[in-house]
Amino acid sequence: MNDQKSVEIETRNLKKSFGGLAVLHGVDFSVRRDQVQALIGPSGSGKSTFLRCLNLLEFPDSGEILWKGTPVNYLRMRPAELSRHRRKMGMVFQHFHLFPHRTVLENVIEGPVQVLATPLRRARDEGMAILERVGLLEKASAWPEQLSGGQKQRVAIARALAMNPEVLLLDEVTSALDVEMVSGINELLTGLAASGMTMVVVTHDIGFARRVADRICFFDEGRIVESGISADLLERPESPRLLDFLSSVDGSR
Repeated sequence: MNDQKSVEIETRNLKKSFGGLAVLHGVDFSVRRDQVQALIGPSGSGKSTFLRCLNLLEFPDSGEILWKGTPVNYLRMRPAELSRHRRKMGMVFQHFHLFPHRTVLENVIEGPVQVLATPLRRARDEGMAILERVGLLEKASAWPEQLSGGQKQRVAIARALAMNPEVLLLDEVTSALDVEMVSGINELLTGLAASGMTMVVVTHDIGFARRVADRICFFDEGRIVESGISADLLERPESPRLLDFLSSVDGSR
């Protein structure tokens, strides 16, 4: 696993500010092929901004982004190059952002048809297979307003998978859901991880991170304070700040 070619995406000294507020202070990070990394930490610690920088929904102020070892020249990217970079990484947000005037299947195949120029019949066949994979085959003809929150999030995940990304980025995808819907989404993501999908997951669910992630990065005040193998980091935190954070979310400590 120390082969550089197995690293999908990497950042070096990544920095980002909004106005006079520094949000990321030199973040070094990498995720390998077939690996799941969870980003944990208090709200406002820079996790979501970092995720958005990875696929250039936000442009870093400085630092390097490397895709499979090749630097990404994000400051000089043409629109077509930017689109190609983003297609490599499916992004799923806390809120679903479904098209209300399109059916579930139409939401899923919009990207492949419009962006990848996939023929409609093929896109529909592949879209139905993905809906079966996420447990929503019977909802293919339904409208978003007819779905529960958990079902909408499954559609959002299916829409990202339809673009055949090499890395899946997930930003607090269960935080807007009712408690009873969270386990279903977590089960779906666990299955994706088991299938070999490379994922970077921002989550406040420490139990989920423990079960699914190979490694965990703890963010605080725009920095990765500590990172490591999931069980080791959660059971034997080295930094006092991480210990305080885990105590705040796990009263048994």
